[in-house]
Amino acid sequence: MTTTALRAKPLQEDWIDIDWKEELKNNITTLDELQQYIPLTATEKEELTDVVKAHPMNIPRYYLGLIDPADSQDPIRKLCVPEVDELIVAGAMGETTPDPYGDDRHDKGNGVLHKYSYTALVVGTEYCAMYCRHCFRKRMVGLPTEQTVRNFQEAAKYFAEHTELSNVLISGGDPFMLPTEVVGKMLEALVDIDHLNYVRVGSRAPVVYPIRFFDDELIALLRAFNRRKTLYVPTHFNHPAEITAEATEAILRLREAGIAINNQAVLLRGVNDDVDTLVELKNGLLQIGVNPYYLYQCMPVARVRHHFQVPLKSGVDIVDDARKRLDGYGKRFKFIIGHDIGKIEICGRIGDKLIMKQLHARSDQAEESSRMLVRRLTESGGWLDDLPAVEL
Repeated sequence: MTTTALRAKPLQEDWIDIDWKEELKNNITTLDELQQYIPLTATEKEELTDVVKAHPMNIPRYYLGLIDPADSQDPIRKLCVPEVDELIVAGAMGETTPDPYGDDRHDKGNGVLHKYSYTALVVGTEYCAMYCRHCFRKRMVGLPTEQTVRNFQEAAKYFAEHTELSNVLISGGDPFMLPTEVVGKMLEALVDIDHLNYVRVGSRAPVVYPIRFFDDELIALLRAFNRRKTLYVPTHFNHPAEITAEATEAILRLREAGIAINNQAVLLRGVNDDVDTLVELKNGLLQIGVNPYYLYQCMPVARVRHHFQVPLKSGVDIVDDARKRLDGYGKRFKFIIGHDIGKIEICGRIGDKLIMKQLHARSDQAEESSRMLVRRLTESGGWLDDLPAVEL
């Protein structure tokens, strides 16, 4: 079967003038719709039915067009198309958890999560342009949740009262999937809080739904806010195939508004867990003006860990070998474990000893920040808790 025959509904090639809100209605959300683009056997379709019930599917036509439908191992496909392995909750990689980052513990209500004294996060929406299959908030995205903001003015009041905060991250879901006027009201509520040095809006939309940023009204809004208080956009490119002409244009429009864009990728098995792919990704990001910032170790999330997590023993070598081939700006990213106790940088290894440094710590354990950690590497250990503590 040819690619043309598979795409019974032709993919739109010119995304510039499309109404971004209307196009979201064309997202692929059912297996019947998916089968018009990607071949599924009757057995696959039956097995995936249970997966989609547990974790909804939502794929923009734009992103679907990046997949080679004839390649069942296509890395872009792995990022957006459900797999039966998502039903695995325990196995060789070890225990899983629905909340590896401790969101529940640091929930202050009304969508506010306050883990580190100087940073707070507000979950602006549970909706994303695409439901990534590796998402560490998989239990929340696309499903009703009590951890989304209900009254942003109340959230802003919390931020104003906590003068220890230096910045706020508006996250989700994807905040840019909210109407432009809602994004504007959220930002306006933060602009006059003097102790906030900057605001971040976390979004994968530049990667999976770049047409959102072809909206001149949104760009004008972000430019105006950025003149009053510095705005950063952390985004999430995982594979060089995501760096398309459309994504490049979206990034350019943000940059022309004066906004710095930092990339937070995740090391994922079958997607980017090889040296050549990581090097191409980092160099591609620099070429379009995106700063390589973090490369996260995949979290031990239930229904994610056992098909996406790379053992740390091999992961640290992949990252080190990639760094050898990168220039100074390319080397700047940190290989990170985003643990419940805080963010931990994986510095490298000496033999079978993994050397790490804790960068951030929970507010109630601030003394742990900047400490060094040493663990013994095992063949399958993919998380801090899997590795026994040892002396250097």
